[in-house]
Amino acid sequence: MVAPGSLNEFLSAQHSVIRVALTRVRGSSPRNEGTEMFVAPGALWGTIGGGQLEFLAINTARDMLRDGALHQDLDVPLGPEIGQCCGGRVELNLSRMRASDKWAATERAARNEDALPHVYVMGAGHVGRALANQFQHLPVRCILVDTRPEEIAFCAADVETRVSAIPEAEIWRAPAGSAFVVLTHDHGLDFLLTTAALERNDAAYVGMIGSATKRIKLRNWAQKHCDGQSIEHLKCPMGASGSRDKRPSVIAAFVAAEVMAELTSETAATALTGANQAPLRGHHHDRKGRSA
Repeated sequence: MVAPGSLNEFLSAQHSVIRVALTRVRGSSPRNEGTEMFVAPGALWGTIGGGQLEFLAINTARDMLRDGALHQDLDVPLGPEIGQCCGGRVELNLSRMRASDKWAATERAARNEDALPHVYVMGAGHVGRALANQFQHLPVRCILVDTRPEEIAFCAADVETRVSAIPEAEIWRAPAGSAFVVLTHDHGLDFLLTTAALERNDAAYVGMIGSATKRIKLRNWAQKHCDGQSIEHLKCPMGASGSRDKRPSVIAAFVAAEVMAELTSETAATALTGANQAPLRGHHHDRKGRSA
């Protein structure tokens, strides 16, 4: 059984747990070095990539729990020997967790949560809410912003929501390396928010819903009203996949894939390493949108 909820909830509920960690990766592997999974007698939390490698690790961990073993190291070729065809080789460390180990794992998980890239969905209409539905399942902190409380109220996704009379202020306050997806109910507001995001010069992604014609109109508007602001790095149309399907959920799927490709690129990872993660202006907000 794969356990729902947070790692803290899982570790609190399980008395005996084996931590499985990928300590070395050579060649192709389903997950990267440092990936963790936690195995209890009847439950799991996390994944090291599935397949026969994970099956082997789970069985080994549960044998350790049954036999009282404390530590074990595995060196596994990802080839025909285990029925997996990645072609690489991984080393695993399996260790029984003490109370201090559980605390340390919880602290690591909290730091990883805090370090998640921010994705600001500026507009809570049909596509905006469909995007929130996508991003709630991805390793990002999604913030859905709108001036209209009645539209925000329709959002059922597990994301942060903010009703803002001045939505551009949310862009000003965002951490470096954030992604901005602009799709409000008003073209003028779209232009204002998009140019505010581009003006930062530190966004991992800036996209605006619309057509090639709307892009040209924004370029002309920015030239006239924003001191010649370049829109070279703007994605518009967003999620341009060639699909003719205009349903909000389909559009959202393509846009979410585009955003994640940018956020997980080598360029984004390098830029984020040296970026200042503090908000630029104003107050920090917690996951529920409260000012701290």
